[in-house]
Amino acid sequence: MSRFHTLGNRLFSCMEKSFNLGFGNRWNPFYHLGSLTFFFFWIVLISGIYVFILFETSVGHAFQSVEYMTHEQWWLAGVMRSLHRYASDAAIISIFLHMFREFFRDRYRGVRWFSWFTGVPTLWLTVVLGISGYWLVWDQLAFYVAVATSELVDWLPIAQGSMVLNFIGGEVSDRFFTLMSFLHLLAFPVGMVFLLWIHVSRISHVDFVPPFGLAMGTLAALTVLSLIAPAVSHGPADPGLAPTTLHLDWFYLNIYPLIDTLGPGWAWGLSLSVTALLLVLPWLPPQRPEPVAEVNLEACNGCGGCARDCPFGAASMQPRTDGKGVLLQSVVDPALCTACGICVGACGASNPYRQARSDLTIGIHLPRFTVDELRRQTDRALETMAGHPGRILIYGCDHGAGLEPFREPGVEPITLPCTGMLPPSFLDYALTQGAEGVVVTGCRSGDCHFRIGNRLTDERLAGLRDPKLFTRTDRSRILVHWAGAGDRQRLGQQIRRFRAGLEDPNGSVPVPEEQA
Repeated sequence: MSRFHTLGNRLFSCMEKSFNLGFGNRWNPFYHLGSLTFFFFWIVLISGIYVFILFETSVGHAFQSVEYMTHEQWWLAGVMRSLHRYASDAAIISIFLHMFREFFRDRYRGVRWFSWFTGVPTLWLTVVLGISGYWLVWDQLAFYVAVATSELVDWLPIAQGSMVLNFIGGEVSDRFFTLMSFLHLLAFPVGMVFLLWIHVSRISHVDFVPPFGLAMGTLAALTVLSLIAPAVSHGPADPGLAPTTLHLDWFYLNIYPLIDTLGPGWAWGLSLSVTALLLVLPWLPPQRPEPVAEVNLEACNGCGGCARDCPFGAASMQPRTDGKGVLLQSVVDPALCTACGICVGACGASNPYRQARSDLTIGIHLPRFTVDELRRQTDRALETMAGHPGRILIYGCDHGAGLEPFREPGVEPITLPCTGMLPPSFLDYALTQGAEGVVVTGCRSGDCHFRIGNRLTDERLAGLRDPKLFTRTDRSRILVHWAGAGDRQRLGQQIRRFRAGLEDPNGSVPVPEEQA
């Protein structure tokens, strides 16, 4: 499985690197697939409300009302109908890309199983919602979908022959059509909102809206597509007419050719088998658990930094239990903790200058990599570099470009579980204790393995978030360059140029994009 993850991760890294050239890190759609999906749902909702205003929810008038929107009021209702269609397709694309990306990044196992597990029924409901929408047009494609769906439902033991009764005599009653309208317009959307809320309930700092530029560019692209290739209907539904050509929406209707070819039993078997596989994937095999963050109550001052910054809501502030003067203490839920260490970087006590002659203890720590161990590794690296020109200390993460190849005389790397674990005070400490420069790196910008580690680091170094970098720290001696697994060469170039600028302060050294 790990080899499969590696191959897929390389594929996505290459695609993302290509998109960075055109969109930049901030607007790369691969880094905002979740928020883009929410955005597409908003477009579907708003366009659907307008379409519903002009839609007739009856068998006899549904097709004519859609035709009116498509051809007579094409400049608004027609565009809205097309936006409704294309945003729905785009949502399916973004959902599947998001799913595959999380799988290949190995971000679906361990404590993250819940988001993956609840995402599967969300995908099912999205597809069912799309299928029900095709019924309402009531053209030849809608009739085909209705009859095939009836065969699919009637195959189940609990509904044998019941749904097909709605098509006896080649007609569908207005009552049944109204029921389908209710499901598509109210019941399924409400269920979707509920499932999406459950899907993100275990994570914090959720981005429900993509960056403004990406959102507006996406909306513009969908609008242009709606004008160039507007969504149109087939001929009106006619039970006595066998259509020769049907233009299927393969994003939503891909199961229907299988029903025609192999029958509803095989269609159910394949669909349920794929669903079952997706549901059990987080345990094939299960992820080896890492020791979770632990609270040292004697050193916890109840500042709340860990709870504020935890990407998965594992840390929370609760009433104090030891009788100290402060009201709150940090509590970690082991079922939610990913052992990223971001809470350590958020703790105001994570200052290497404190307790200089003894073990450095703070309010919260990772057992496998304490902040005291980070200080010891920093001290050893500074000692190793002593006497070399252009001394650079590199802080990075386990999931970035990989730092060991950069080790050489005068250059020492230190790897953390996540760069978000790095307290800003360590940069000042390294510079005052002998380093001439410090490099901070990790996952690509916007693509932290633990969701927001690099974003939090940027905000702390910019003085926008506590704990902040000391005002006395010379920022010209700090290079921040986010680099993923496929960016090692570029990271090496930036480090060499940065080091050359430290050795020759009067030379012209280009400022990296992340620093500009």
